[in-house]
Amino acid sequence: MGAVTAPDDAPPPAGDTAGAHARGVARAAGTAARETAALTRVGWRATRRFVRSHGAGETGLAKLIDLTALGSAGDAIVTVSLAGTLFFSVPTGQARGRVAVYLLVTMAPFAVLAPVVGPALDRLGHGRRFAMAATFGLRALLALVMAGAVAGTEDPLRLYPAAFGVLVGVKAYGVARAAAMPRLLPRGLDLVTANSRVSLASLVALTVMGPVGAGVVRLFGPDWALRLAAVVFVVGGVLAVRLPARLDDERVRPAALREDDEVPPPEPRGPRASGLGPRLREGREKRAQAVGPSVVRALRANAAVRAFAGFLLLHLAFLLRAHPLAGLPATGLLAAAAAAAGIGSAVGASLGSALRARPPEGTVLVSLLGTTVAAALGWLLFGLVAVLAVAVVAGLAQTLAKLALDALIQRDVPGEVRASAFARSETLLQLSWVVGAGAGTLLPPHGGLALGLAALVLAATLVVVATSGRRSRRVPPPAQAGPAPAG
Repeated sequence: MGAVTAPDDAPPPAGDTAGAHARGVARAAGTAARETAALTRVGWRATRRFVRSHGAGETGLAKLIDLTALGSAGDAIVTVSLAGTLFFSVPTGQARGRVAVYLLVTMAPFAVLAPVVGPALDRLGHGRRFAMAATFGLRALLALVMAGAVAGTEDPLRLYPAAFGVLVGVKAYGVARAAAMPRLLPRGLDLVTANSRVSLASLVALTVMGPVGAGVVRLFGPDWALRLAAVVFVVGGVLAVRLPARLDDERVRPAALREDDEVPPPEPRGPRASGLGPRLREGREKRAQAVGPSVVRALRANAAVRAFAGFLLLHLAFLLRAHPLAGLPATGLLAAAAAAAGIGSAVGASLGSALRARPPEGTVLVSLLGTTVAAALGWLLFGLVAVLAVAVVAGLAQTLAKLALDALIQRDVPGEVRASAFARSETLLQLSWVVGAGAGTLLPPHGGLALGLAALVLAATLVVVATSGRRSRRVPPPAQAGPAPAG
């Protein structure tokens, strides 16, 4: 009997089919990985060119932007590590009393920032790099403390103080960075554009490292994610010390960093008052004289915009819980509104880079006007689309107004009190956010009525800011006292 042969059209064995499928999948995965890597390299080179453009690489501004992005990456890891701990166990929409406690906790770091951190940074005329490095070192140490607190049984007695200290470190670095940045500003950039580059770098780092931190938490636990954040902060501390030495040189003039420029010597300082009380009064008088009318108007406008942002977040949390829009769950709606605000913030940071040679005073007024119009339209056209549109405008206006305010402080406030000015402005803006959030919590959730009330407050602030600007332009400069007439 002859051997039985399989017909020519018989299907291949199952093992061969599975192997061929696996090889095809592997080839496709390899191709996708190579293309992703190539796109990543292209994107990285384009990002580096953008960060170093217009002279930012020569003056050291690019290094400061990289340092800020690294700090934001560590902060993102810390945030996602604490997302499931006692620190974030209080939901904002559960009870108004507990939300009030949350708002008070958000103000706690600023009780240290304005009276302590700002003046201390002003006195460090020759140690700005080491001051910024110290904020990274503090966050690294406290991240390790929190890692020990969340490992196994959570220890709130260690977790809460360490988290508070990390918040203080974040705000202290922001103040030190903003006060020192004019010393690294090249001629090819203005302050608003430079601030927008810093904001964009921070936003990109938060967006990229948030999922990375979440993955580490998922695979290894929050304690190892916090240890990873500590490593990131240590690297940041080393890079802070390696920033250009001109940050500690009081003879450097902002926006004039060429070697052949004539740099004026620092102004001579008069005799300092003796005693703690007179010295504190002298410091307050110096800071009050240093902040000009443009900064004051920008602060008022920013306070209104920031208060509206806090109001919108907390009011929507209660409003969407009581009256869901379009039949969607409240949690999903609130997440969509938060995402819309984040998109607006990203667009605002991008627009800041395009607003070169535009006066920051105009940017502040336009941001306040846009917020006012958006709140009014949200009241008149209340609905899902209107709420999301208002959230986008609120995020965009908040970012643009803050970039312009930072530019005004960097331009108009002398370097010897600039850190104090930044610390006080951050405290005022956070207090405004808390006041707005408290109003959003207390107002009853009745459709768009609260948005109409917010539009009235914003319109009144807009009138005050605009009219005060016209009054200050009409006031002539004080006449210089001449010699007394004879006889």
